[in-house]
Amino acid sequence: MKIVLVGYMGSGKTTVGKLLAKNKNLNFIDLDEYIEESEGKTIPEIFEQKGEIYFRKKEFHYLQEVLLYKDNVVLSTGGGTPCYTGNMEVMLSATENVFYIKVGISELVSRLSLEKEHRPLIKNISDKEMPEFIGKHMFERSYFYTKAHHTINVHNNTVSEVVESISDVLV
Repeated sequence: MKIVLVGYMGSGKTTVGKLLAKNKNLNFIDLDEYIEESEGKTIPEIFEQKGEIYFRKKEFHYLQEVLLYKDNVVLSTGGGTPCYTGNMEVMLSATENVFYIKVGISELVSRLSLEKEHRPLIKNISDKEMPEFIGKHMFERSYFYTKAHHTINVHNNTVSEVVESISDVLV
């Protein structure tokens, strides 16, 4: 079984993925961590030293590697992963269990406001500008996110409730 989680940063893909993997007795892989381990550098270091084009090529390579060679896995992707290099098509063809974890803008703003120092993309965005920034990004990315086989709408649900919603529709 392969389960792929997509969604905007702060949507809970990693947290949900870890609990889902535990409950289903599957392996958990965070794609960003997998890339960092494989490259021996953090993602910010990769961006700084090699550039975004290099990173996106590697992201595509490692996404294919995980989906081709790893079984019984829950894969949490980066927020931008579905939007580049045919990544969404790779995910959709690898499994029928691609889930979009959809969280509303106001909830994302409150979650991400607490994590700004750990999120390079929003580190320098003021709290006042966050809703517009996230809303614009969500609009741009929704085309890719909504291609997922399943959408899980999160409305202040607990992690366990989100995991249960995914479990209920697993193929």
